[in-house]
Amino acid sequence: MNRKLIKNGLIAAALINIGGVLVFSRAFTNVSINNADPVVMSNFGLLMIIVWGLAYLGAAAISSHIKWLVGAFAVEKLVYFVVWVMWLSKNSLAPLYSTDILTGVFYSIYGLNDLAFMLFFAWVFLSQRPEGQA
Repeated sequence: MNRKLIKNGLIAAALINIGGVLVFSRAFTNVSINNADPVVMSNFGLLMIIVWGLAYLGAAAISSHIKWLVGAFAVEKLVYFVVWVMWLSKNSLAPLYSTDILTGVFYSIYGLNDLAFMLFFAWVFLSQRPEGQA
C-alpha cells in the first residue's frame, strides 16, 4: 500500500473536517447549522468533528500499524453517513437554503464527504497486512 497516499488521504480528511466546520459554521457562530440538527450539529458536536480531524492528522504522522485505527475511522464515518441519510429522510434542504446558503450547502454535502472518506478508510483498513506479516 502506498504510504504517501494514505498520509495524504488522512491529511485531506483532517483539513476537510477542521476547515469545513470552521468555514460552514462561521467559526461556531452560524446557529442555522445548530438549529437544523441540535443534537449532532450542536457547537459541541461541531467541536468533536474538529477533534476527529485532529485524530486524522495525528494518524498521518504514524508510519505503520494503523490498520485498526483507520478501521475505527471508517466506522466513525459510517455513523455520520447514516445519521445524514436519516436526517435527509425527515427534513427538507429548501428551508436551510432560504435561511442560510452555507447551512444548505453543509447539509447537502456533509454525508457525501463522510461516505467518501469512509470508503477510503475502509480501503486502507482492508489493504493493510496483519501486524507481524511482511
